[in-house]
Formats: sequence, C-alpha cells, structure tokens
Amino acid sequence: MSTKPVRVLVLVCSTRPGALGPVVGQWLIDTIAPRAAEQGVELVPVSLGDLDLPFLDEEDVPAAGVYRHEHTKRWSAMVDAADGFIAVTSEYNYGMPAAFKNALDYLGREWAWKPMGFVSYGNTSAGTRSVQHAKQVVTTLRLVPLGATVALRIADTVDSGRLRPDAGRGQAAIGVLDELVRLAHALRPMRERTRSGSEAVPLPGSYVRALTPDDAPEALVLQRCCWVEEALANDTLALSALEESLEQVRAWLATWQATGLWRDGRLLGMVRTRRVDDDWHVGRLGVVPDLRGQGVGRWLLREAEAAVDAGCRRIVLSTGARSRHNIRLYHAQGYRTESSDGATAFLTKPVPADGGVGVPRRVVRRRAAGCR
Repeated sequence: MSTKPVRVLVLVCSTRPGALGPVVGQWLIDTIAPRAAEQGVELVPVSLGDLDLPFLDEEDVPAAGVYRHEHTKRWSAMVDAADGFIAVTSEYNYGMPAAFKNALDYLGREWAWKPMGFVSYGNTSAGTRSVQHAKQVVTTLRLVPLGATVALRIADTVDSGRLRPDAGRGQAAIGVLDELVRLAHALRPMRERTRSGSEAVPLPGSYVRALTPDDAPEALVLQRCCWVEEALANDTLALSALEESLEQVRAWLATWQATGLWRDGRLLGMVRTRRVDDDWHVGRLGVVPDLRGQGVGRWLLREAEAAVDAGCRRIVLSTGARSRHNIRLYHAQGYRTESSDGATAFLTKPVPADGGVGVPRRVVRRRAAGCR
C-alpha cells in the first residue's frame, strides 16, 4: 500500500435551503475524523451550494478538458487534487439531487479511478434510491463506488434537527472511510498511469512520472535492491545508496530532478539529474533485478540525457571502479572514463553543440532546485 496521504472530499449534495445535508455532513466528519487522523487522511468538506456552479455552461464537452469559466476551473482543481469522495446525498423523486448530477457532469478525467462512498438520508428508502441512481452515473465517469454505505431514515435518526447518537451508525461511517482509503491506495497506479501521457515506454503497461519526497520509501527499497551487486563487485558496503536513511532519500528527492518508471504501483527503475555549473550530473540509475537486460536502464539513461539543461557542456556520472558491467554499458552509450580514484570511476560525455543527446522525447520534469 502506498504511503502517500489521501485527500477525501466530503460532498454535501443538497442545495435546498434548510436541507438536512449540512447536519449529516458535519456528523459524518465529526464521526470519522479520529480514524482519518490515524490513517493520515485529509477530510475536506465541500458544499455544492457554495460552488456557484450554474447548469453546465461550457462550450466543449467535459471529456475535452477545455474549460473557459472560472467556476469550472476551480471545481476541476478541487476534484483533480482529491483521491476519493464521500457524497452526503438526499433523495428527490427516486433520484439524486440535480446539483449533484450537474457537478458530476461538469468534469471528465478528474473523476477517473477514484473511489466514491455514499451517506444517504431520506424517508421511506433512507435515500438508497438516490445512491442507486448516482452509481449508474459515477461508474460511467470511471469512479469506483464503494460497497459500504450509510443510509439514514430520517424518522429513526433525526430529533429536533440533530442526529441521535448511535454507536452502530458511527461504526458504519468508519467502515465507509476504511474501505475508501484502501481503494484510494489500490487505484493510485491507475490514476498515475492515466495522467502520465502516452509517450513510448520500455515495458508494456508501464508509465513514467516525476518522483517526489512522498516516493522516498519506494526509492529506498529500489536502492537497497540495486546496489548490492555493486557492493559485491567493489568489495565494500560504503555506498551512499546502501547507507542512506529514509529521511536522507526524502531530502535528495526534494533537490534533484528524479524520474521513475512504474507499473501497477511498483517502482521499476529510476534516475536523478541536476545541473552543477556547466555539468549535467546523472545519478541513482537503477533497475529492479528481475527486469535487467531488457533495456530499461538504457532507456532511463536516455531520458536523463534528453533532459539536459541548455548551456551544459557535458554529462557526468560515476560508478564503482570495479563495476565492469556498468562501465561497459556507459562506454557503449558514448561515455569515456575521465578519472578514477581507485574506488570510483568518473565518466563524462560531451553535450553536442545543438544540445541534443540521445533520443529526444518528452521528459517528466520537476523543478525543486551516480551512477551513484
């Protein structure tokens, strides 16, 4: 399971003045907030009535992702930043509130591969027909509805405008949060792949994206797997990639531009780059042991080379002086050994006058500010 925090929007869907939605929404947040804190979940209350969304008024279809109105852009940013949703919805005439349907219809890809839970309220059916109606719509948007729900029959749960205390109902609400968090983590690779673009990748089903400090646990594990072979070849464990703590990995992920190759939530390979004076430094080029020999390392190296900053004169990397396999690979890619201190070999490659190195491609870049 990913260690990244989860952001959940709690959507209060009814916009009718005096509706019970805000009361139910506040009860839900108060009930699940302690469990959310334990799980590192950020709960964000959103009243659809406060969004000021008119009936869908964009000229382009939502699937195009071209938004002209500020209210649409604000709504898009809120949904895009979320990892999951809990809809607090009433039932009107066997269906969901019109404002809820309208808010869903405004957007497209922002909803995809995110879980949505439901807390419904009503009279005879406790709002369950509204949920069934909504599920038909959200699945079309590639949202994933939860199995766990909470359904409140107003006559049994509301007294003088407040919800009566009920331990079982509270546990049901916590159950919705728990299932949503598990699904949000499980679906994260699907969301990342959808957003990564369609550029060529070396392995079927893989995708490339920038690494951030949140990826430190995965990067640390990859380092420990990949640098054992170099430690054996050079007869030393004194390698930064093996000695670094989680916090040290988190720190360099904040200062280097790092790119990772992923598949189904697994970090398959990575490389980091940054500029130092007129040199483009490449480091931490690593591929999981079970995928070596399939060209992944060479592909990542070309990605790093293609990202070189304008004005850099050469590319610099290093490896163990006795890491013969690595050195042969770099020599085959046009590098030459510049120097060696007996423990580390330093290799360089000139940047052509036109700035082009390797195969041009779109590279994921993260501005925050080998191979060891």
